Amino acid sequence: MKCFYIFKDKSKKKKGDSRSAPELGNRSTPDTLPLSRTTRSLPSPRSITELYKEKEHNLRVFSFEELREATNGFNRLLKIGEGGFGSVYKGTIRPADGQVNSIPVAIKKLNKYGWQGHKQWLAEVQFLGVVSHPNLVKLLGYCSVDNERGIQRLLVYEYMPNKSLEDHLFNKGLPTLPWKMRLEIMLGAAEGLAYLHWGMEVQVIYRDFKSSNVLLDANFKPKLSDFGLAREGPTGDRTHVSTGVVGTYGYAAPEYVETGHLTSHSDIWTFGVVLYEILTGRRTLERNRPTVEQKLLDWVKQFPADSKRFSMILDPRLRNEYSIVSAKKIAKLADSCLNKNPKERPSMTEVVESLKQAIQDSQGTSTSTASTSTGTSTSRNVKSSQSRMVDRKPIRV
Repeated sequence: MKCFYIFKDKSKKKKGDSRSAPELGNRSTPDTLPLSRTTRSLPSPRSITELYKEKEHNLRVFSFEELREATNGFNRLLKIGEGGFGSVYKGTIRPADGQVNSIPVAIKKLNKYGWQGHKQWLAEVQFLGVVSHPNLVKLLGYCSVDNERGIQRLLVYEYMPNKSLEDHLFNKGLPTLPWKMRLEIMLGAAEGLAYLHWGMEVQVIYRDFKSSNVLLDANFKPKLSDFGLAREGPTGDRTHVSTGVVGTYGYAAPEYVETGHLTSHSDIWTFGVVLYEILTGRRTLERNRPTVEQKLLDWVKQFPADSKRFSMILDPRLRNEYSIVSAKKIAKLADSCLNKNPKERPSMTEVVESLKQAIQDSQGTSTSTASTSTGTSTSRNVKSSQSRMVDRKPIRV
């Protein structure tokens, strides 16, 4: 998937050999715009940088030599993903507690060393160093070395063996995700987003929710990955964060693209897009289809949930093994997430409750029973392989 990037940062990073915990430093310009210049500002929570200072000791600092050994010299045979900002390798490391058995990990190695790449690497370290939730991928540590050989920036994650939601929806070589499992994956992802929005001292706007960033563990439990674009939410009397427009084409909320004003409602829009992906088994943009079907959101408007034609948009790979009642509820939930008025979209906590209800509806039908059986088979038979963890390749719009 191509992505867009309308932002340039002309700052330059100083060189210097270091393995200490990374710091963001002070910003020269504010990230948010106040509602009114005359309104008294409310007390602000601690920033991600401040929270990170308390937890940075939980991340392991690796040497470049350790990670090179862990990947057999970054052997191409161990490469499991590649994107605009780096390559991902499967590796093995010895646990920090001195245990003998090595553990599998995913190691992302940046291959572009400009300020923007470093900035996103740094954001991942600090956000993933602070957050803690079963539906967020775990960052084990990092490597940051500046020396005469150049700049090395690496991240070490827990290994996620069952690829991503995107792979299982669109890769015809993988078993089809059954209906109930699709709902359970989206429920887990929604719970992760709800935690980011409301579960911490500071609000986090993920800003890059999409099916390729929903990784699946050995039991197909979803975990959100790739926090390079995450931002702190507005605080006090501020209504939004003003930022350069970045993200993946086809997913970003229209008001964010038009104004650069970022809120948690932006994440909810993108969640609605992915809900339609699990319903239809189609990508948000498919240029190889007839013109009227290329843009997913435009195409599904022709088949509203209450119409007799609604079932025509449902993924044929499901083979009718789904609950039509819950499918219609998911379509209506997606439509509410895609409301053009951001303030009329549901919160992620409301989305969580709606998904739980849809899962209950699926359990009460014969078609969902077939899906559950298929889901067990999927869990047992899908080959283990790491998600591509694709980075964003910037393009202008």
